[in-house]
Amino acid sequence: MYASTQDGDITVPAIPASLLTEDKARQVVDYWTDHPVGSIIVDPYARRLYHVQADNKAMRYSVGVGAAGFGFAGEAHTPYQRDWPRWTPTDTMLAANPEHYGPSAEGVEGGLENPMGARALYIHNRGGDTYYRIHGTPDPQSIGTASSAGCIRLFNHDIIHLAERTDSMAKVIVLTQAQSGQGTVPPGTASAPQVSADQLSNAYAVEDISSAG
Repeated sequence: MYASTQDGDITVPAIPASLLTEDKARQVVDYWTDHPVGSIIVDPYARRLYHVQADNKAMRYSVGVGAAGFGFAGEAHTPYQRDWPRWTPTDTMLAANPEHYGPSAEGVEGGLENPMGARALYIHNRGGDTYYRIHGTPDPQSIGTASSAGCIRLFNHDIIHLAERTDSMAKVIVLTQAQSGQGTVPPGTASAPQVSADQLSNAYAVEDISSAG
C-alpha cells in the first residue's frame, strides 16, 4: 500500500517501513455510527480519521494534528478537493517566523516539498470556508503526532486513497475532546481513554513541524 507510486508527473516516495507500524497503516476497523456511508469522521485527540463504510465498518487512517486541527469541531462538508495544491503561509505564520516563512510568502506550487502534500480536502459549513483542511504531507514522520502548525495531515499515499473515495459534498464530522473515541466501541460501551490535553500540550512544546493547511 505504501510503495513508491506514480501520481501523474510526480513519483510519490515509499513510506519507510520503520514508520508503518500496525497502528499507523490504514486498515478497515469496526466502527459504529449513525452518520451515512461515505462520511469522514476526524478524531483529532486520538489522531485518527475514519471513512465510514457499510455494516459497522470504517477505513481508519492515522493522522498528524497541527494546532489548527483543534480549531474547528462539528459538522461540515467537503465541496471540493485539489491535487497537489498550492500553499501560502498565513499572515500569522509570517509574523511569527519571517525568516522561515518569508521566502514562501507568495506561495508554493504543488509538489513533493509542499506542506499540503498530494491532495487537500477543503472543509466548508453553512458559514462558508472553515479554513480547516485534510491534506497530505512531505513529512511522513509527523503522522501520529501533534505539531505546531497545520490541520489534519495524512501520509501522501493515504490522502490519495481517501480523496479517490470521497464524493463532492461528503459529510465531515470533527469530534470534540469529550467525543474522542466515539464510534470505536459498540453503542452502550464506554469509549477507551484517548490522548489527554496535557499530553498534546507537551507535544506542542517539543515539536516544530513546519507544514500548514
